[in-house]
Amino acid sequence: MQTQSPTRPVEPVDEPDGAPRQPRRWLAAGLVAVIAAGLVLIGGGLAVALGLGRTETPVAGSVDAGFSLDMSDHHLQAVQMANLATGRSTDPEVLSLAFDISQTQLNQVGRMQGWLSLWGLPVTGTHDMAWMGAEGHDHMSGGLMPGMATDAELTQLRAATGNDFDVLFLQLMIRHHQGGLEMAEYGEAHASEAAVRGLARSIAATQTAEATTMAAMLAARGGSPLPAP
Repeated sequence: MQTQSPTRPVEPVDEPDGAPRQPRRWLAAGLVAVIAAGLVLIGGGLAVALGLGRTETPVAGSVDAGFSLDMSDHHLQAVQMANLATGRSTDPEVLSLAFDISQTQLNQVGRMQGWLSLWGLPVTGTHDMAWMGAEGHDHMSGGLMPGMATDAELTQLRAATGNDFDVLFLQLMIRHHQGGLEMAEYGEAHASEAAVRGLARSIAATQTAEATTMAAMLAARGGSPLPAP
C-alpha cells in the first residue's frame, strides 16, 4: 500500500530571467501605481507649462486666448491639406513633409485647445483676429485668416494627383505658413503667458524653416509660389 506524500506548495513559475512570476493582482497593483505616478509627473509638468498658479487667467479677447483659438483653426486646415497627400502623391519628399506637418500641428492644436479649456474658454468660435488689433483685421481676406485656402482651392487639391497635387500642395502650404508666421510672431511678442509665447516662437521658427524647404521643393517640381498673403 502506497502512502501519499504530503501536499507541497506550488512553487512560483520562473520567468525567463529567473524572477518568480507574481500573482496577477500584484501585477495589476503595480501597473496602477506606475500609471498614477506618471499622471502626477505629467500633471506637475502641465502645471508649469500652462502657468497654473497665476493670479490672472487669460480672458476672451486677450492675445493668449485669441492666438490659441485662431491658430488652432489655422493649424487644422494645414492638417487637413497634409492628410490629403496620402493616396494622391507618390513623391517620398512630399509625403514625408505632409506627415511631419500633420503630426506636429495636430499636437500643437491639442496644447492650445487644452489651454483654452483650462481657462474656461470655448475651443471654437468666430475667427475675426481682433486679438491682433487693426493688423489682424487688415490681413483678413474674404472672411479667412491669413494664408488659408479657399473652399475652391481645397476642392482643386482634392481632385489633383501626382505632380499636379505636389505642386498645388506646396503652393498652398507655403502661403499657409506665411500667413501663420505673422500670427505666431504677434503672439510671441504680445502674449502674457510664457507657455503661449514659447509655442508661438516655436511655430514661427518651424514655419520659416519649412517655407524655405518647400520653396526649393516647389522649384524642383516646376512650380512657382503663389502671392504672399
